[in-house]
Amino acid sequence: MPVIEIHVMEGYGDDARSRLCTALTDAVLTVVPATPEAITVLVNEVVPSGYMRGGKARPPAPARHEPAALVKAFLGAMESRDLEAARSFLADGFTMQFPASPPMHTLDELIAWAAPRYRAIRKTYVGFDTAVASGRVVVYARGTLSGEWLDGSLFDGIRFIDRFELEGDKLIGQEVWNDLAETLRQGMTQ
Repeated sequence: MPVIEIHVMEGYGDDARSRLCTALTDAVLTVVPATPEAITVLVNEVVPSGYMRGGKARPPAPARHEPAALVKAFLGAMESRDLEAARSFLADGFTMQFPASPPMHTLDELIAWAAPRYRAIRKTYVGFDTAVASGRVVVYARGTLSGEWLDGSLFDGIRFIDRFELEGDKLIGQEVWNDLAETLRQGMTQ
């Protein structure tokens, strides 16, 4: 029965503390053969005046946004074509890679690349999975695509996975896998 005890400065809300406890429980599950019910996490709060580092009092840092919520908000802004809002989620140097595309760095490049492929596209989400790899947060969004081909015919139920990397609260990369081209190719041969 693993017990994790962590000390944080006072000031983090219930949501941030809950996300921290869940992340610590998940971290233990990757190493210790235990069930989540057997893992205890204790969060001890320290008043800011009771904490110093390097001989100086330090204020608590604000909690980061929930990574999957940031990804979902970015994808929502893209779907509604609110490019200004979508750009606000991107870090300098953001890179995206779609099937059969060169690496792209701007949303305008993505829109130009997609224009000869389909008229409209929407995502239905099955789930979001969050992990940490090499100090970066990774979020996988998975589900199905629906939309309209260039000839006006509709498509639906096409699988996709988007992998996002985040540094802080900004997206630094997106890799996309889907069956869109295979579905189009099958439609052309029928």
